[in-house]
Amino acid sequence: MGFDIVVEDSGSDGRLDMAVRFNDNVYLFEFKVVELASEGAAMAQLKEKGYADKYRGLNQPIHLIAVEFSKNTRNITAFEVISA
Repeated sequence: MGFDIVVEDSGSDGRLDMAVRFNDNVYLFEFKVVELASEGAAMAQLKEKGYADKYRGLNQPIHLIAVEFSKNTRNITAFEVISA
């Protein structure tokens, strides 16, 4: 399989920020600005909204990737990856 990127991927329970299918793996990204959301909000949203469910039928490994940024420092403040 090639490379597939979908930004603002709509599902039945909201919109995932980005989905990437590459090398028979699925990578689901959620991005948050920490000054606008609580710490851990990106991963919590990935799990609570069940964004991985849409991709389970592919029978490929699914990776949830939460990235949190600081608006003030313009840096990544948190990065978390788990398999779904």
